[in-house]
Amino acid sequence: MQWPTLRAMSEATRTLSPQERLDWLRLIRSENVGPRTFIRLLERFGSASAALAALPELAKRGGRARPIVICPKETAEREMAAALDLGCTVLAACEPGYPRYLAAIDDGPPILYARGNASLLTRPMVAMVGARNASVNGRSLTRRMAAELAGDGLVVASGLARGIDTAAHEGALSGGTVAVMAGGIDVVYPPENARLYDDIVAMGCAVSEMPPGTQPQASHFPRRNRIVSGLSLGVVVVEASLKSGSLITARMAADQGREVFAVPGHPMDPRAQGPNDLIRHGATLTEGTADVLAVLNDMLRRPLAEGRKAVFAAAPQAIVDESELAHARTLLLESLGPAPVTVDLLIRECQLSASVVSLVLLELELAGRLERLPGNQVALLAGI
Repeated sequence: MQWPTLRAMSEATRTLSPQERLDWLRLIRSENVGPRTFIRLLERFGSASAALAALPELAKRGGRARPIVICPKETAEREMAAALDLGCTVLAACEPGYPRYLAAIDDGPPILYARGNASLLTRPMVAMVGARNASVNGRSLTRRMAAELAGDGLVVASGLARGIDTAAHEGALSGGTVAVMAGGIDVVYPPENARLYDDIVAMGCAVSEMPPGTQPQASHFPRRNRIVSGLSLGVVVVEASLKSGSLITARMAADQGREVFAVPGHPMDPRAQGPNDLIRHGATLTEGTADVLAVLNDMLRRPLAEGRKAVFAAAPQAIVDESELAHARTLLLESLGPAPVTVDLLIRECQLSASVVSLVLLELELAGRLERLPGNQVALLAGI
């Protein structure tokens, strides 16, 4: 099947200059700035350069006692140079080569490193994930399905883990596969997949949001998983326990508006509990490649919301009167607590404008006092 090229389906905003790309890297590497905060800062100030200049005062107004740590220019330059020395393509989320579906999620990485054939990132993808201790049958089915999906023109994404991930990359290698790294683009985990990683860099593509040389930590794996699902039209879960990372990936896919596919298994096998439970809660029962292709064909015909790209091109927001901000800070701090609340509800209950609420929440977040959660929810951090 001839799938459409995603780049042709969606015009990116623009290509950044080298200085702008460095400013983007500095901003996302600064203290208390995550992907969602990054977007709010661009929305407020119009450019990464202007946001960097505003960080100290914003954090101070949010109640921060010590100065916020801003990524030094020299540190960002060293990171960028290390990535380029590895032969990486450096992609900002507003640029043409950045994966279209990843750009549509609200916490996609502003900067993505790609090593290998970066043009694969402009093609439609499907993710395949599952148990590290996969069965022989599970690995065999995964290799076959991955090869068929890749042979049909889809790129197969996974996380380079043992078991199902490894089988997915192996099956799709000759047709197109993308490995999402939990650490740096040059740090292979698990180490026994070093040869497979080399093959993927030679024939497919590896991607990471982390600085080169970063060793994987436990907190990195959920972040990696949201990229695996975010890259893809849908996620196929082959084998997984009820508490596995693969089910986290499936939940992230559902939250991102992507399809979840699950291969049923024998009820006596603990590795079947995850997929069987996903089917019970509405995932597409998947016995073979045809089940996946039927759904993805329909998904590619639907429009994709691309609100983040509008933010990348937005003009700076108007300056807010300080007396209005002071009043809003008092109201919002009274209204917030450790329990998550949606930003829309805060706006309605406090009877404040969206721009004022957005700015005050940004101040609190940069001060380290506020946490952003999925579903446009926020919460005060306990004990702060």
